Amino acid sequence: MNKILFQAFYSSSGVCTDTRAIREDCLFICIKGERFDGNTFAMSALEKGAKHVVLDNPAYFVDNGRMTLVENSVHYLQALANYHRKRFSIPVIGITGSNGKTTSKELINAVLSKKYKVLATEGNLNNHLGVPFTLLNLNEQHEIALIEMGANHYKDIAELCAIAEPNIAIITNIGKAHLEGFKSFDGVLKTKKELYDWIEKEGGQVIYNADDEILQGILPAKNSALSYGGGKDAQVQGKVIRNSPFVEMSWSFGSYSSPTLTTHLVGTYNFYNFLAAAAFGVAFDVPADDISAAICEYVPTNNRSQVKQTTSNTLILDCYNANPTSMRSALDSFATSEHAHKLFILGDMKELGEEAVLEHLNVIRQVEKLGLIGYTVGDEFTKLESPAVLKSFTTTKEMQHFLEESPLKNHLILLKGSRSIGLESLENML
Repeated sequence: MNKILFQAFYSSSGVCTDTRAIREDCLFICIKGERFDGNTFAMSALEKGAKHVVLDNPAYFVDNGRMTLVENSVHYLQALANYHRKRFSIPVIGITGSNGKTTSKELINAVLSKKYKVLATEGNLNNHLGVPFTLLNLNEQHEIALIEMGANHYKDIAELCAIAEPNIAIITNIGKAHLEGFKSFDGVLKTKKELYDWIEKEGGQVIYNADDEILQGILPAKNSALSYGGGKDAQVQGKVIRNSPFVEMSWSFGSYSSPTLTTHLVGTYNFYNFLAAAAFGVAFDVPADDISAAICEYVPTNNRSQVKQTTSNTLILDCYNANPTSMRSALDSFATSEHAHKLFILGDMKELGEEAVLEHLNVIRQVEKLGLIGYTVGDEFTKLESPAVLKSFTTTKEMQHFLEESPLKNHLILLKGSRSIGLESLENML
């Protein structure tokens, strides 16, 4: 794409795609979505203060010197982001995975920010639009870029790598997620591996979990690598000391051994997220004590492994997302939590396609095996019966009515389910 088309960005105050959030002198890019067409707002954007508008529908183009018509606005955004990224010769970290990538990204950011000015993906803006938006925030002050990459279909990661051009990579894990789009676990594996494929081609570095046999099996052959894990073969090592409900752990590298670190995250599955952050700290020469401090100081948000104490119960809010792999990890960890009265509230796992019935049945079998009891919410779980399930509800609204009549008190309660189920709406009832 002709770089002359990108000059409007460098004379603007930044990129906007929503007229409700127009910034004075911004570059407004008209994006067509499933429920809206940004092209229809082209003139409105100028009237609200945009300096220039890029659009791809000639029906809304006005030849007034402040509009540029392109073939595809999304491709323009992506090409602009890649052009901008190429202006910076800094480490660009690509992070993906079926589970834990956002938490790992936040922890890595916390550790690296002890020494560097880091640009990191905000929230989970990790798709074909979110990655370009993040890259366009790069400026001369940034020393590292930390880019989260999500995927729902084959080639999604390859597309994001071509935009962000990472030179350091981490895949947190590869599990059963978004099977509706990937069709199979092999589809997930092939897509996540696209990050390693890019790094291998570019001669970059990989930081990986040495305890994960799947990741071990797809590592690039010739690239520099740094490993982390609980085993003696890992370069950055660690161990879980306690889970009650916050994870207490320690880590070591070379001659350094940390004291016991009390974190603000629950779930032993977060142990590898902590170690990944420590490994990045080691790779970037962050002082070991600063790495440990960052791990202890990090406090989660957005219902990701959060603990909340209400007047009646202690809640583990892990209901931002769910798939078979993360559900299994959450339940295994919950079973080891030290509390006399434990209950789960599990919501349906979405985007599993033909595997939905089997995977929900596997969850029921798991809670029975672990000796856990609780409640379920969602159409898939209501199809199944089990002595471990005290009651099933089709919606959270139904469960709210139940809790009004039968309040829960003095329990440790795990809330785990896909975002669309909305288990967080039960918080005020618990």
